[in-house]
Parts: sequence; C-alpha cells; structure tokens
Amino acid sequence: MKTKQVLSYLSGLQEKICDAVQQADGKARFANDIWRRRGGGGGDSRILTDGDVFEKAGVNFSHIHGDRLPPAATAAHPQSGAFEAAGVSLVLHPCNPYVPTVHCNVRFFSLASPDGETRWWFGGGYDLTPCYPFAEDVVAWHRAASRACEPFGDDVYPRFKRWCDEYFYLEHRGETRGVGGLFFDDLNEWGFERCFAFTRSIGDSFIGAYLPIAERRRDTPFGRRQRDFQLYRRGRYVEFNLVYDRGTLFGLQSGGRAESILMSLPPRVEWRYDWKPDAGSPEEKLHLDYLKPRDWLTIEAP
Repeated sequence: MKTKQVLSYLSGLQEKICDAVQQADGKARFANDIWRRRGGGGGDSRILTDGDVFEKAGVNFSHIHGDRLPPAATAAHPQSGAFEAAGVSLVLHPCNPYVPTVHCNVRFFSLASPDGETRWWFGGGYDLTPCYPFAEDVVAWHRAASRACEPFGDDVYPRFKRWCDEYFYLEHRGETRGVGGLFFDDLNEWGFERCFAFTRSIGDSFIGAYLPIAERRRDTPFGRRQRDFQLYRRGRYVEFNLVYDRGTLFGLQSGGRAESILMSLPPRVEWRYDWKPDAGSPEEKLHLDYLKPRDWLTIEAP
C-alpha cells in the first residue's frame, strides 16, 4: 500500500512538472521514452530539446525492483534483501546564460531485510546552479524552500539546506555546484505519513520556486562572452554528476537505462585549461560571492 501511494504521487508529479515546463517554454514539447529494466521494473523518460527557454530538459520517472540494493542507494541500511525504488528526477538546462540550471529529485525506497523487517525511506531535494546569479532570485529560491519545510519544524530547512551545501560540493574544485537548496536522504524518522507529506511538499513546491526565476531572466540580452561562460560552467555540472552524484551511481549500479540516467548532462559543454575570470568581472563575482554556503534568508535582496 505504501508503494502504491508513492507511485501514484510520483507519476502525477512528473505529469504536472512536464506540463508546466512545456507551457513555460512555449515552443518545444516533451518526447516520451518508456523503458524496461532487465532486472525488474522500468521507467518513463521525458526529454525536451531546443526550446525557446530550455536547450534541454529531462524529467524521469522510474520504478525498479531487484534482489539486492546497489551500494549507492544508502549508507544507513543494509544492501541485502529484495528492494523497490521509485523516483522522479529532473534537470533543466536553459538556453539563456542568465537563467539558472536546476535539478530536483524525490525518491522512495523499500527494502525487505533478512531479519524479516521491511525498511523504507525517502530522499530528495532541489538545487539551483546559476552562471550569472541575481541575489533576489537566490533569496526567492531559498524562501520557497524554507516555506516548503516550515510545517515540519523550524529545524528542517536549516538542516537540509546545510546538507545540500555539503552534498553538492566539488571537493576537487573547492566550490559548491551552485547556490544550494535542499537535500535529504534516509528519511524515516517521522513515520511514513509525515515523511511522505514532507516529500510531497518538496516536490509540489518546485514549480513555484523555479519557473518565476526562469520567466524573469529568459529574455535578458546576452552575447558570446556569456554563452562561453555558460558552457564552461556546465563542465562543473558534468564533473559533479559523473564523479560524486549518488543518483547517477545508483542508476548505473542497478543496471538502469544509461540514456535515462545520463539525461542530466547538458547538450553542449566546454572545458578550458586553467581558466581564470577577469578581476572585478561578473564571472569572478559568481566564484567569490555565490559558490560557497551562505545564509540566504538573511540577505536583503534588491
């Protein structure tokens, strides 16, 4: 019964987000790609390309099952025993460098342990990755995240915001991937109904948190310099997803469909050897002011 409730919510969330993203883009539409996993289960990958707002957008739903949980799924639970895993994961790569890239994921795991006990937990969150950030956008993003957490306790947003800053961190670069958001995992401490309600609150708040930012910045004029910097910063996104991201590792370890797992990667990207931003430039401002943890709720945005 628990899994059925979650699956119904997740499939509806995918539809809702795809509809909202298509409407916001105004040009391109999602293509459906239904796939089956050899070990059990499958998914529905939705991909939008070459739109007016989004160069590439992927919104995945998956529901898989098997005999042994891949190691990347959790550090808090044993891996042996039959499992089910379901989730919605999305990444939106915008055309305009002034519109931030964004990621969101909500997921549920159920594990039949050797001792006969069934364990379950939720995970997920969302994070924002701008190239040319605006303080008002970052503050609005974090306020939306805080509001989604508010009914569940005053400590929830600070706790999961800090976890996001720590998780989406490129240790080899010494910088966060972006300006953060929320991240939580192995969540079962509040009981099923409350944990599920919290996960729904996060998933349901995503559209209202992100699309107004995209709408504000979609028509900002830009040139070759800004496009080049966007492609360069996308390289950091690729580095994180391929080196650190547990969702990518879980998908590959579980024998999932590689095309769907790697849909998070941007369509175009560049790396430059030992590139440094000009002193006093907007590109340097990103590095100096935004790619480190900050308490955004205390910032007075213009």
